[in-house]
Amino acid sequence: MNPSLLLTALCVGIASAAPKLDLRADAQWNQWKATHGKRYNENEEGWRRAVWEKNMKMIELHNREHGQGRHNFTMAMNAFGDMTSEEFRQVRNGFQNQKHKKGEMFQEPALAEVPRSVDWRENGWVTPVKDQGQCGSCWAFSATGSLEGQMFRKTGKLVSLSEQNLVDCSRAQGNEGCDGGLMDNAFQYVKDNQGLDTEESYPYCGTDDTCKYKPEFSAANDTGFMDIRKNERSLMKAVASVGPISVAIDASLASFQFYEKGIYYDPDCSSEELDHGVLVVGYGFEGGESDNNKYWIVKNSWGTKWGTDGYIKMAKDQDNHCGIASMASYPTV
Repeated sequence: MNPSLLLTALCVGIASAAPKLDLRADAQWNQWKATHGKRYNENEEGWRRAVWEKNMKMIELHNREHGQGRHNFTMAMNAFGDMTSEEFRQVRNGFQNQKHKKGEMFQEPALAEVPRSVDWRENGWVTPVKDQGQCGSCWAFSATGSLEGQMFRKTGKLVSLSEQNLVDCSRAQGNEGCDGGLMDNAFQYVKDNQGLDTEESYPYCGTDDTCKYKPEFSAANDTGFMDIRKNERSLMKAVASVGPISVAIDASLASFQFYEKGIYYDPDCSSEELDHGVLVVGYGFEGGESDNNKYWIVKNSWGTKWGTDGYIKMAKDQDNHCGIASMASYPTV
């Protein structure tokens, strides 16, 4: 993945095709810019607005269809409204779906009955939602989230861990900082390094930098990691018995970019083309339990203004939708 963008190439023909702008659209555009602190130069604003208007029309159409019962989730304009889907993928996603060193395989516990719903946020295992910014470091946020949960399980203390430590220091394990990486490689780094610093001591800056790890500020360690079999039943058992689990998904669609609330299901979402690392912190169902109203509770790393306070409910038990069970793992501590 190359995060560098030739913005002019992405907008060829967009500005020239923009419809005549009315006063209502002017007001909405100016309000959106003010809300999200957007500023453009004279050459850029026209086509950024054209992209924003196209996204707005798509969102409004989707929500009308939701009102007709055709979708289980709504979409909303957010800070990413002036970005094309291609540009958004390059900047915000960063999971590298390549061959990697396999961990041990998760041995499913012989649970008499798997709970119908779990939410580890209610038990103090999950830190507040974070924001990766303009850096393809989703893998680092997914990894710290899972490790934070396992350290809480071990010590009873919830400590926010440093994604920047992983971005700067885990290249030897195969990660590429803001150009992407894998959660398992991050867990391997923590094992090799014999520690990971706290967020407070090694704060996130959202750019690649030199490694500044200091062992005296380490607040976590692991002994390796467990990979989970590629099916949702195994993932469910792992979430129920272990805690928050790192997963990779397809987050490339505009419907994901502008998700607001409800159970996310998009028939175009791939279970193989994975590009984004996130954290499953639980699962549940809406109303009566049926095949199309069960969901995974997923913590994202795009800030609290995206989705439902930074979270998304993703369709559960619908043929591994978006590949949520394709590359799931957690660190052992």
